[in-house]
Amino acid sequence: MRLKAIKLAGFKSFVDPTYIPFPTNMTGILGPNGCGKSNTIDAVRWVMGESSAKNLRGESMTDVIFNGSAQRKPVGKASVDLIFDNSDGTLRGEYAAFSEVALRRQVTREGQSTYYLNGTKCRRKDITDIFLGTGLGARSYSIIEQGMISRLIESKPEELRVFIEEAAGISKYKERRRETENRMRRTNENLERLQDIRDEMERQLAHLHRQAQAAEKYKEYKFEERLKKGQLQALKWKVLDVDYRKRELEISELDMQFEAKMAQQTSADTAIEERRESHHERTEVFNKAQGKYYEVGSQIARQEQKLEHQAQMSLQLSQDLAETEKGILETQRALEEDQLKLEDVNEELMMLEPELEVLVAGEEEAGEELILAEESMQAWQRSWDEFTQKASAPARQAEVAQSRIQNLEQQLTRLQQRIERLDEEKRQLISNPEAEEILFLQEQISEHEMQLEEQQESGDSFGEQINVQREGIEGLRRKLDEGRSELQQVQGRKASLEALQQAAKGEGNTAVSHWLESHQLSRKARLSEKIHVESGWEKAVEMVMGNYLQAVIIDDLDPVQHWVDGLKDGEIILWSGTVGNTPAAGSHLLSAKVSGDENVSSLLAHVQIADDLAQAMSRRQQLAEDESIITPEGLWLGKSWLRVAKDGEGNGGILARQQELEELEIRFEDLDISVEEWEVDLDAEQLKLRNIEQQREVQQKEMAAFARQLAEYQSQLSGKQARAEQLALRTDKINNELAEVNELQTLEREQIAEARIQWQEAMENMDQDADERSRLQTERENTTTRIESARIRARQEKDQAHQLQLRHQGFSSQQQSLSQAVERLHQQMQRNQERKSSIQQNQNRDHDSDLEELKMQLEELLEKRLDAEQIMSDARRELEAVDAELRQFEKDRGIAEKAGLDLRTQLEQVRMETQSLEIRRNSLVEQLVEDELTLEGVLESLPHDADIQLWSEELERIAERIRRLGAINLAAIDEYKIQSERKVYLDAQHEDLEKALATLENAIHKIDRETKARFKETFDKVNSGLAELFPKVFGGGHASLELVGDDLLNAGVAIMASPPGKKNSTIHLLSGGEKALTAIALVFSIFQLNPAPFCMLDEVDAPLDDANVGRYARLVKAMSEKVQFIYITHNKIAMEKADQLMGVTMHEPGVSRLVSVDIEEAVKMVEA
Repeated sequence: MRLKAIKLAGFKSFVDPTYIPFPTNMTGILGPNGCGKSNTIDAVRWVMGESSAKNLRGESMTDVIFNGSAQRKPVGKASVDLIFDNSDGTLRGEYAAFSEVALRRQVTREGQSTYYLNGTKCRRKDITDIFLGTGLGARSYSIIEQGMISRLIESKPEELRVFIEEAAGISKYKERRRETENRMRRTNENLERLQDIRDEMERQLAHLHRQAQAAEKYKEYKFEERLKKGQLQALKWKVLDVDYRKRELEISELDMQFEAKMAQQTSADTAIEERRESHHERTEVFNKAQGKYYEVGSQIARQEQKLEHQAQMSLQLSQDLAETEKGILETQRALEEDQLKLEDVNEELMMLEPELEVLVAGEEEAGEELILAEESMQAWQRSWDEFTQKASAPARQAEVAQSRIQNLEQQLTRLQQRIERLDEEKRQLISNPEAEEILFLQEQISEHEMQLEEQQESGDSFGEQINVQREGIEGLRRKLDEGRSELQQVQGRKASLEALQQAAKGEGNTAVSHWLESHQLSRKARLSEKIHVESGWEKAVEMVMGNYLQAVIIDDLDPVQHWVDGLKDGEIILWSGTVGNTPAAGSHLLSAKVSGDENVSSLLAHVQIADDLAQAMSRRQQLAEDESIITPEGLWLGKSWLRVAKDGEGNGGILARQQELEELEIRFEDLDISVEEWEVDLDAEQLKLRNIEQQREVQQKEMAAFARQLAEYQSQLSGKQARAEQLALRTDKINNELAEVNELQTLEREQIAEARIQWQEAMENMDQDADERSRLQTERENTTTRIESARIRARQEKDQAHQLQLRHQGFSSQQQSLSQAVERLHQQMQRNQERKSSIQQNQNRDHDSDLEELKMQLEELLEKRLDAEQIMSDARRELEAVDAELRQFEKDRGIAEKAGLDLRTQLEQVRMETQSLEIRRNSLVEQLVEDELTLEGVLESLPHDADIQLWSEELERIAERIRRLGAINLAAIDEYKIQSERKVYLDAQHEDLEKALATLENAIHKIDRETKARFKETFDKVNSGLAELFPKVFGGGHASLELVGDDLLNAGVAIMASPPGKKNSTIHLLSGGEKALTAIALVFSIFQLNPAPFCMLDEVDAPLDDANVGRYARLVKAMSEKVQFIYITHNKIAMEKADQLMGVTMHEPGVSRLVSVDIEEAVKMVEA
């Protein structure tokens, strides 16, 4: 994979859309300082996920947006695209199939940063994940910017380790481990929160369990109450049903009795009619029997008379005749009497017939009136039945409505109680202090989050201050170490030079030293200390002046003559001169290069100077005998001689040493002052660092306390919110339930109003029916009175007619009897006349034979009379029996009629009671239906020993239990079930989280094993590569990496380098160039092991001299066969190695533009 091109728009100084292609593996970017070259590297780092504005040389992320120039306005956004060629499949996974991958990052003035991957919006993490293990990244070793080389080589061991990790490809493991640790931390936090929620849930479940148990008991009691109530209603229904059935049986019995009475009445009427016909028939039979009896009696009388007459024939004939005549007279008298009676009877009959007709008409009229009255009664009965049927509906409707009103009012009362309970519960929920506590907790959390954020910002600020302070301290420490090292070097150099000077001054000779001490001259200045030689001419002056330079300056030479004998060994030169400006001399003389002592010129007056040996040689012939000429290198020529002196140890001459000593003294003093200042500054900065660290520690403790308090508040809030959610759910349920109950209450009120209207209408109908009932009852009374009157009248008319009919029949019978008797008397008269004639005729006959015959006839007649009498008696008895039966049937008919009326009244009363029982039964059934019960089911579940009194007392006990339960949360059962399910779910989550935590710990252990193995392997390889490259870069020496610590997971990496000719020392003692070369060797050794797709170098060669730049450039050129290099340089040697040059110019102030040159094409053009 390689970087194909960069597209910039609005990024820093690249305000215009700029396309930077990278067609070759060696691309050099050059241009003057400040033209925007490094912005290209910043752009790459920015797209790869750099989140620190400081690392992009800014204060905020919006600083990367073009901020305007003298001629241009600021733009609103910046965007950079990186286009990668992935044809070799370096990127794996889902991007392996793409031959080209484009990354884009865009930021607006609002600070909104957006990432795109192949045109698709993505996260920063998605961008960084792509490059994990490839060596690429915002802060990887593939991008080396200005100053990073020195920072890399001087970085802390743990910072240097990061580059080895990236080379080992374990950065993705580290990232995964970090993510895993974050997940573990979040998992632990989730476990803690989950445990808090579970604890809170357990408390809520315990509370809900109690509420649910109370609700269960309430439901059980309500169910038991509903069942008991239903059973009580069923018991009442059974009682009513028994009464109802008794009434039905009674109605049936009364109907049967009434029908029996009606049948008796009808039977009596039929029997009366039959008896009347039978009476009439028996009367006719009796009359015929009586007539027969009379006729036989007459015959007997005549026969007796015949017999008596015949017996007495002669005696009696006259008696018979007389008797006959007497009989004729009696018969005549009887005839006359019978005729008179007949006439009286006829008169009576004549008188009775109109009366009988009137009575018969009255009877018929009374019968018709009775029929009409009975028809009226039947019509009334029909009206009454219709009325009772009609009136029973309003009554039943009124009773049903009344019962319904009572039930609805009871339900309304229960609903009102339920509303009051719900309102009370709602008030408790609303007045629940948890809401205020939640608001308090939310405020506290918000405040603590703000404070924690401020603390974090403060912590970050402290961290930055500490980092800055540590960097400053590290800088001071490096400066102090460098200063101390340099001070030691200066001091060592000074000491060695002073030793040389002392040796040169003869202070190494004991005799000379004692002599100088004895004459108090040891502390006198030497001539070399009092003169100043122009730079570059020290060797020449030393060559000419020689030992004079060690001359001891004294004020006067005169006293010395007495001291000379005291010097037994050694050499000493005493100089008496004046310190001041040396008299002006010709510029061609050596004395012109010396100042400080006016007498020195006498030693140098004849010594000329030349720039080099050739010039000196050319002027040698012009010298006088006492003249000489010398070069700055100390080549001293006379006209005939040449003197050359070389210092094999390279320590220089006394003047050079003296000058260097003076410089070293000044440098030593400066360094000593600087070191002291740096020590003071270091102590102050360390004190400041300790103060900042203490402040940060205090702040971290406060932040930890805030975090703990925040976690505690969040835990409490989580529990309270869970409770609040439950309360909110319960409140919603209560509101819904209140709405439903209010709707039910409204519906119940509407139904009550409707039932009251129905009841009112029923009562009005009942009032109307009461009038109708009163009218019908009055009509019934009138009709009954009419019937009674009609019946009495009919009975009276009938009795009178019957009596008159009997009389008429009696008179008719008498008339008939009398008529027959008159007829018989006429016949008897005729017979008597005939007998008289016969007697008169037979007075002379034989009467004996006639007498026998007459006796026989008399006996026959007597027998006939007995038969006739028997028949007449039988007929009379039958007639009397029929008459008695007739009277009895008429009496029975009256009794049956009265009993029927009584039964009808009783039947109507029983029917009314039955209808009332039926209404009450139906009302109980309707109540059962309202309670969602069926009568059959309740009756089946009803115990055999159930009793209304016991069930009523049991209902009161259940109601008392319900009252003792107090306020009931019926939703607690469902809530308890839901929360129990949630508890099970949370327990499962807790178990899953613990398993996940164990899995994550195993994953970390696995990552750690792989990380250790790969890190160790990579460390060894990089160390070998560094050992191989370092001598190539330096032309010798050696370097190595060392682990700081025993734990391969966290051990830092330190670099030890020894350039050629130097012993092992700390890396901080290397010069800037040596540090740069060491860092280059390290980076390139990493590249050899795990070459990143490309490498960007920003003026890495700046601290290098030309020789090292050449080696650096050749190394980069060699490695460009495998790695794409893009480097910024000002060095011509590095430029020469590039295949493609990109020039960045700023022709327009503040705006960068690009100029590209292909070196090969340029060469071809030149050669052509």
